[in-house]
Amino acid sequence: MPGTSGRGAGGAADGAAGGGADAGAPGGLRRTLTFRDLLVYGLLFIAPMAPVGIFGTLQARSHGAVTVVYLVATVAMACTASSYAQMVRVAPRAGSVYAYARAGLGEGAGFVAGWMAMLDYLLIPAVAYLFSGIALHALVPAVHPWVWTALAVVVTTLLNLAGVRTAARVGFAVLAMEIVVLAVFVVSAVVVLVAHGAQRGWAAPLTGEGGFSAGAVLSAVSVAVLSYLGFDAIASFAEEAGGGADRVARALLTCLVVAGVLFAVQTYLAALLMPMSAADLAARPAEQGAAFYTTVDSAVGRWLHDLVAVSKAVGAAFAALAGQAAAGRLLFAMARDRRLPGAMSKVDAASGAPRRALLGAALVTLVAAVGAARRDDGLDQLSSIVNVGALTAFGLLHASVLGWFWIRGRRGDRGTGRSRAAGGGAPSVLRHAVVPLLGLAVVIAVVVEASATAQLVGGVWLVTGLVVLTVQYGGRARAGGG
Repeated sequence: MPGTSGRGAGGAADGAAGGGADAGAPGGLRRTLTFRDLLVYGLLFIAPMAPVGIFGTLQARSHGAVTVVYLVATVAMACTASSYAQMVRVAPRAGSVYAYARAGLGEGAGFVAGWMAMLDYLLIPAVAYLFSGIALHALVPAVHPWVWTALAVVVTTLLNLAGVRTAARVGFAVLAMEIVVLAVFVVSAVVVLVAHGAQRGWAAPLTGEGGFSAGAVLSAVSVAVLSYLGFDAIASFAEEAGGGADRVARALLTCLVVAGVLFAVQTYLAALLMPMSAADLAARPAEQGAAFYTTVDSAVGRWLHDLVAVSKAVGAAFAALAGQAAAGRLLFAMARDRRLPGAMSKVDAASGAPRRALLGAALVTLVAAVGAARRDDGLDQLSSIVNVGALTAFGLLHASVLGWFWIRGRRGDRGTGRSRAAGGGAPSVLRHAVVPLLGLAVVIAVVVEASATAQLVGGVWLVTGLVVLTVQYGGRARAGGG
């Protein structure tokens, strides 16, 4: 079992050529996931109809150019996907950005990246569980939302404990259902548009209503990129993917492209059918959250409104399944490297799942989700803090690319005078310098746009992590001195 003591900052990259030091070994994770399985986990976590909840907000912010918002957001997130694809080949291990920052920036930065990603991976599933509970309560009002929320946690946790392949098979069925519902919406919208025409110009979702505003689009992009949070969970399964790092990198990029296309198509059609102008919607913020459902109800019918609602309710629970699985792998990896209690580094012999790490993640999300479900403002409070952890981890991911290919690369190649990145010419400079710098700029812009509550909670979580790191280093120094 690898530890961090005495191995240096590049320890996470050990065994890269073999695809992870413990993969497939007794007590280690098993390589059973196919390319389809990886894609299922990524798309489940994102959710094919992720724009539904924020469509109205983006339409109002962008002055009607909502489809351009998602096209720009897809390009912006491609920088993050590219950095993941680079680093998964360097450190093809469970733990994702924790392993990458540890390889590219050192042990301390790796811990901070893992600590911040933990906030994301533990709380995003809690939000998804809560959303599922609220939606199911709307369908069955006699049952309180917290009961539905707790039930969703229990069911998906049992699937994750059964093993990564079992969860992937069930997840594929749920994802197929979500895509079918999306296809029904697309076909219904096209039929309505052909029969009755659009509510506004056909180019309006691309050019805006009353003129294009770059500032308005960029402001909306800062919100839209949050729809993509979750595709990075694919990287957490690097030690369980047959085909190794190349398959994981391909799945990451494919997931982003597929999600971007789905988001652009559904928002384009919804924007054409929407009965209210972007200006009117901006003047009525209370109606922005339900804008997509209002559009579907008025243009197609209540039946599609209800179908989309049910799909979102079920899909949210299984988005949480994918998030919980990723959280379990992160806790497993950090425990294996002695950054968290070692008990969570154990793998179940029968299922091949990191059972204790999964149960730890499930317990935290259960407490957070049920606690929020019992509060009237629970969803708003929980939603406001989940994104800062992911964005900080993304920032450290981009810094890891720079660290591995330039800073650490130059140290390792002093005798030749060449860095790892420089050897590949202009394409390498693009992948290893320009793209991560652009990605870092996007992350900073989004964090600046985040709510004060999110910034405060993220800051407190970061400081807590730094205290834990200091205590760990102090303990190791005393042990070494003894």
